[in-house]
Formats: sequence, C-alpha cells, structure tokens
Amino acid sequence: MPIIHYIDSNGGEYEVEVPEGCSVMQGAIDGMIDGILAECGGQCRCGTCHCYVDEHWLDKIVKVDEVEAMMLEAVVEPRHNSRLSCKIKVTKEHDGLIVRIPERQY
Repeated sequence: MPIIHYIDSNGGEYEVEVPEGCSVMQGAIDGMIDGILAECGGQCRCGTCHCYVDEHWLDKIVKVDEVEAMMLEAVVEPRHNSRLSCKIKVTKEHDGLIVRIPERQY
C-alpha cells in the first residue's frame, strides 16, 4: 500500500498507508491528521482539504481541472503547488508522496 507523507504547518511529519483509489484527503482523515478538515466530504465544494504538493511530485499527479481551479481561487494562501487533497487519487506510483498542510483552511 502506498505511503503518503503529511507535514503539518508546525513541521510535524506523519506517514499514512493509503489504499490505491482512495484520495489523499481520505488518507489524512483515516490517519487522524489535523488540518485537513474536508467539510464537504470530498466533493470539491469547500476547499477545506487544501494542501501543498511537494515540488518533486507535481508532475506525478493528475492536473488541476476546471472545478478544482475555481475552488483553489478561494483557499487561504494559495501557491503554485496548491491542490485539493480530495482530487488526488492515490496510485502505487504515489508511494512516498509528500503533502504539506496549510496553517489554516479558512
């Protein structure tokens, strides 16, 4: 099972085994990682699963679609590597993926 590395805004690092096909957001929830709120339950409607994907992984995840791009316009402190973790479905190629959690979601 792929291991996803979550780094919180205080530098705390957490490794979670996430089944293929699950989202990075669901991995954070199942792993009880603070900071990923996911208020809409992964429907790409709230932006509270915002994360920053490590630079080395940007080419290895699916590109931002139109709906996600609109939601990312409303997140706190967006960056060029901002993503909604609900939109990143884990595959075996994502083993070792690093995501950083913003200081706040709203």
